[in-house]
Amino acid sequence: MSDEESQLVARLRQGDTNALVEFLTFRNRHLLAFIERQLGPALRRKLEPEDILQEVSIEAVRSLSSIDLTERDPFSWLCQVAERRIIDAHRRFFEAQKRDAGREASLGASGDSKQAAIVDLLVASMTTASQAFSRNLREVKLLEALQKLPEDQRNALRLRYVEGLPSKEIAERLGKSDGAIRVMLTRSLGKLQELLGPDFQ
Repeated sequence: MSDEESQLVARLRQGDTNALVEFLTFRNRHLLAFIERQLGPALRRKLEPEDILQEVSIEAVRSLSSIDLTERDPFSWLCQVAERRIIDAHRRFFEAQKRDAGREASLGASGDSKQAAIVDLLVASMTTASQAFSRNLREVKLLEALQKLPEDQRNALRLRYVEGLPSKEIAERLGKSDGAIRVMLTRSLGKLQELLGPDFQ
């Protein structure tokens, strides 16, 4: 392990979200290669490895505060997260399809109980804007945090989680590169988590 990576891992083990984002960028190619090896041909027709990579990045940022990496290899942890996301994707696309072919869930916006609260609330908050007066305190806090993000970040989150678009299409709409959009989404979720604080459940 290089000195640069060792320093990142040390910060990461202290719960530094920025270090996690840097680590994800540093090991991006290796993690993507792992995901590509795990994806079967059926899932490849439904989504791209980069979509799973984005899901892994977001879940990692959301769950960092609740994970003890003191004696765990961060990259192995990310690979485990990737395996879970691939299993969840298979369940979304194929098990749900068997029940009702017209009810495929969009990436990152399913009602799976494993989804962290922040994304579930994000979807609810951004799709029920006319019901502001009936919101609970958690949704209000999330909306307040969202308003502190730049407009392009809010648009990217909406396109990803409300409209369910893949990162490449979001990039085309916003005039950015696919990689830039994936980084933006990861950083936006990380910033939301930071604004909401560690006690937000």
